[in-house]
Amino acid sequence: MIEIARIERAMMRHGDRFFRRFFTGHEIHFCQGRPARLAGRFAVKEAVAKALGTGIGEFNWTDIEVVCDGLGKPELVLHSKALDTASAQGLVQWSISISHTETHAIGLAVAIGEQV
Repeated sequence: MIEIARIERAMMRHGDRFFRRFFTGHEIHFCQGRPARLAGRFAVKEAVAKALGTGIGEFNWTDIEVVCDGLGKPELVLHSKALDTASAQGLVQWSISISHTETHAIGLAVAIGEQV
């Protein structure tokens, strides 16, 4: 969970540098500068990093990407080191959810592993 105002402050303070560090081009385009949408994606990225058991330090924020299907359902796409980490752990499927109020955004990530 994250306060949307925290994202707004970062957007104002750091501008493009903030966007490029935390979000992919696709995410930036989709969110169109809307702090609540960006905050939701940020929260999902944190949830995914925790589900991987590594935290963000092992990879870049942009290695975790939230896209939407044609109906607006959020879907997770992992890249580079985040994908390698998930693969090494046998994680083959993800389910994510995003929600927000006027003041807070929350992201949930569930990782599903291979059956053994």
